[in-house]
Amino acid sequence: MTHHPPSTLLSTALNLAALGWPVFPLRPGDKRPALHGDQHCPGLGDCAAGHRKWEQRATTDPERICAAWARSPFNIGIATGPAGLLVIDLDLPKRGKEAPSGRAAFEALCERAGQSVPTTYRVRTASGGEHLYFTAPPGTQLGNTASRLAPLVDTRAWGGYVVAPGSLTAAGPYEVTDPSPVSDLPGWLLPLLQPPAPVPGRRIAPTTVSGTRAARAALGAECAAVLAAPAGQANNTLNRSAFKVGRFVVWGDLPRDVVEGAFQAAGEERGLTAAECRATIRSALDSSARTRDAA
Repeated sequence: MTHHPPSTLLSTALNLAALGWPVFPLRPGDKRPALHGDQHCPGLGDCAAGHRKWEQRATTDPERICAAWARSPFNIGIATGPAGLLVIDLDLPKRGKEAPSGRAAFEALCERAGQSVPTTYRVRTASGGEHLYFTAPPGTQLGNTASRLAPLVDTRAWGGYVVAPGSLTAAGPYEVTDPSPVSDLPGWLLPLLQPPAPVPGRRIAPTTVSGTRAARAALGAECAAVLAAPAGQANNTLNRSAFKVGRFVVWGDLPRDVVEGAFQAAGEERGLTAAECRATIRSALDSSARTRDAA
């Protein structure tokens, strides 16, 4: 694969930074950040006061950008949160799988909502998908989502990044297909991207539940872990936590309905749907029971 000349990538990075979009280097010909990870942090320079990740180190400073891209033909990452962007990522189905594309799913979502497909800055991804750029509403801090709007429709905001146009990977280039100005995020989409407001006064793990002291402590700790789960990891955390507490159900230290009720409340308060919580909790507890039986 032939890389774009460093001068071309540098010029693109500077142009993006001039829009107020903090950028950072991705590995040449790749989508992964080129910065060191926390396990290999030297504790120097930007990291002198503690390791700083790619989102914290993304910059609009021309001097820093020139210094970075002078070293190598880095691809370009845009830190969407600090840039004030929300990017809708329309994926393609995996090869051999028959399913509507993310673009078709998003168009269907717009049609059901009685809205036209927004006109905004668009980028074709290396895989043939699309990135739709929007300005995030002021005063909000939206996180990333995966298929919350529709299947194969993800979003990138705080905690996420997108590969910028002008970058080149083994799968192909990232290219602007619609240079229209970046539009504000349509108001009708905002409620769909925000987690439900927590229910006031909900008790997660009642102090009167039966079971041993260790079992009660484990249930409370794992419910707290679900509530503190990072954006996009709530369901995975709920699955792991319910699986861990499942051993106390098998041993008879906690009634299953008490465990299900506590995790259901925690999952819903974290922003998962009631149906999603029920399915995940039951699957995790059943799996935990099978594991204990096999042991």
